[in-house]
Amino acid sequence: MTHRPSTAVQLAPADTEIPIPAPAALPVVHEADGIDLAAAERAAGQFLHALGIRTDSESLRGTPGRMTRAYAELFSPRPFDLTTFPNDEGYDELVLARSIPVRSVCEHHLLPFVGTAHVGYLPGRRILGLSKLARVVEHFACRPQVQERLTKQVADWLQNQLEPKGVGVVIEAEHTCMTLRGVQATGSSTLTSTLLGTLRTDARSRSEFLALAGLT
Repeated sequence: MTHRPSTAVQLAPADTEIPIPAPAALPVVHEADGIDLAAAERAAGQFLHALGIRTDSESLRGTPGRMTRAYAELFSPRPFDLTTFPNDEGYDELVLARSIPVRSVCEHHLLPFVGTAHVGYLPGRRILGLSKLARVVEHFACRPQVQERLTKQVADWLQNQLEPKGVGVVIEAEHTCMTLRGVQATGSSTLTSTLLGTLRTDARSRSEFLALAGLT
């Protein structure tokens, strides 16, 4: 008679907790098509010459290169790991990071807009490292943008990655394409908001978020 090897599975006792592995940190890297600094510098020089700006003086000779490196920096967010932690205490109140610096470039005129973002969420099963709220804002701001899209991208991304009960993002910024040219509305600012989940559907939660963000 042939004896087959045993395939019995040993089960843990009923009162034994089986640890659930924590999710790995999500590496967040901006996918760039490739930056050719030399080609950009040549184009920057041609651009300035076409506008009648000579670059053969000592003070302007390096301007095309500096201009190129400045825009490359504005369009290159730093990579980071999105780290989350178990919400062991069942914290269910608002988490809000206020006055996160925002710098981006208007995609219509390639002129900067700068301001602040207020980003908050109602935790679900996991909570987020606080510095990562600022990292997410930077990640989406470092490219040609419009403020409305930027606001929604930050909120949608946090909702998808964190699965909280609610997300709120408010951005207030001054656009130099409006203050330095055209209408020249010096001192004006633009306010945009995106509210998701409970922060959108529940009036009390929405009011708390806006009040803590200093918007009421």
